[in-house]
Amino acid sequence: MTKLPELKRLLSTSVTARGLRGADLLIYSECLRQEWPSLLAEVAEGHIALSICLEEEHISHLTAKLATIIVMGRPASITVLTVDGSPHCVQAHFSAQQALRMTGSAIPVRHLVVEKGVLHEVGPEVVRKARHLSEVAELMRKG
Repeated sequence: MTKLPELKRLLSTSVTARGLRGADLLIYSECLRQEWPSLLAEVAEGHIALSICLEEEHISHLTAKLATIIVMGRPASITVLTVDGSPHCVQAHFSAQQALRMTGSAIPVRHLVVEKGVLHEVGPEVVRKARHLSEVAELMRKG
């Protein structure tokens, strides 16, 4: 079994930390450490893993931190890994997309969610739609 990443919190990490420059970052929901540890360990391999909990932290703080890390830390990529269906966790995906918009950065961002122990990748267009309920309703009407 792959080892869980060291517990490091995103909001407590310096935006200029040496390990960030050119790194592949994983921003993950802290509850995954208990709920789906093997999936977290698998995805975290080869990444600098930083935890978040949007039940405890505000989306504005996360967005500002990610935007500043993108500009100052210059990571190679960002992967966001959360629990699917959580009204708190979905904000992490919104935050990553907003940080890209704020910075004008084109670094790759992957969005991963865990639903009942199964890992799913969703594209940025899905994250964008999830922010616009009227568009989701229209998609559902069309079937």
